[in-house]
Amino acid sequence: MSSLYDRLVNKEAKLAVIGLGYVGLPIALAFARKLKVVGFDINQKRVDMMRRGEDPSNELDASEFEGCDIHFTADLEDLRDVEFFIVAVPTPIDQQNIPDLGPLLGATRTVGQVLKAGDHVVYESTVYPGCTEEDCVPLLERLSGLKYITDFKVGYSPERINPGDKQHTLSSIVKVSSGCDPESAETIAKVYELVVEAGVHRASSIKVAEAAKIIENTQRDVNIALINELSIIFNRMGINTYDVLDAAGTKWNFLKFQPGLVGGHCIGVDPYYLVYKAKELGYHAQIIDAGRFVNDSMGGYVAKQTVKKIIAAGTNPADARVLIMGATFKENVTDIRNSKVADVVKELQSFSCHVDVVDPHADHDEVKHEYGYELASEVAGPYDAVIVAVNHDEYAAKDEAWYKGMLKPKGVLVDLKGIYRGKMKELSYWSL
Repeated sequence: MSSLYDRLVNKEAKLAVIGLGYVGLPIALAFARKLKVVGFDINQKRVDMMRRGEDPSNELDASEFEGCDIHFTADLEDLRDVEFFIVAVPTPIDQQNIPDLGPLLGATRTVGQVLKAGDHVVYESTVYPGCTEEDCVPLLERLSGLKYITDFKVGYSPERINPGDKQHTLSSIVKVSSGCDPESAETIAKVYELVVEAGVHRASSIKVAEAAKIIENTQRDVNIALINELSIIFNRMGINTYDVLDAAGTKWNFLKFQPGLVGGHCIGVDPYYLVYKAKELGYHAQIIDAGRFVNDSMGGYVAKQTVKKIIAAGTNPADARVLIMGATFKENVTDIRNSKVADVVKELQSFSCHVDVVDPHADHDEVKHEYGYELASEVAGPYDAVIVAVNHDEYAAKDEAWYKGMLKPKGVLVDLKGIYRGKMKELSYWSL
């Protein structure tokens, strides 16, 4: 009998991607240009959109769907003849910052119900080291009645997709992959090599691959936390953080991280998975925890600094009007998940400020459902403060005259990412 890899390439076997969000859909479409693919999502409305060539995450153009051998479905029966499964569902945290494995275990149950002898299951969702084999595999065994390694194979290959980034795409980023034994590890790596031009790094074990992924985002989170903390210190010294970073950045080995709000479903979430696992093992992850505290506090800090400047201008915060530009978790994306702009809004409202929020990319209904505030359909100044919270391309083109038209004579422009540094000559200006 020919190998699974050969059967996939010859379209005698099918590959399925479970979960078609901003990670799963690009993977599914990439493979569908080479293999026979089933794209599975539990949300029928999203499935209907993709059948029409529409990306619910607004990341991919309609042209990306062309020439793809893919069947989009929400029907479990369509997975019964699949032999290679890729699970790419979110791994969020709950209100107490505890890992929520609900979506991951839900997807595992889906696969477990259709799993057959010889099948391969690869997880892409970011998890703590050990999760794949300790939480997912036992569920696959129980539901399928099959034995791990003997009857079916499991691997882990973490996603590295960066939302809104058209340069670092699936094919151009080296893929880390792993398997439960040498044979499956090689099969999984070869399958990914079909779509990843940059190549595949074969990790020595599933747990190593899991750990590699989670420290990528944890390292970035801790570094940004350091810069955010320095920004708070420099503000008290009366010096601009970006000026300091420009100077320090002239040294060849200085790491050029920038201050800002750290949200989204990766950097703002993944470190908590490592903290959780460390605590389970009897260790308190002090640096990671401290970094998370600093970054989670930045929304409140920005709001308080803004209120101080409003008071200094002679206005009672209860009478103040504030415009926040940007509601998504980062620039030029539609994704609002875990956006820390909501923290800024909440803190300003606690001072009884009137807050308007606008964003050319965010969906009004999603923002209302997720955070309880509404996006303003239009801006009507004058405002006591304008906070540019997300550096969308649309905002970069706005000049001082536009902001002067939005602000009261003593109003302040708060520029979190420093995009207008050196460009505002007359306005009261503050950045992190």
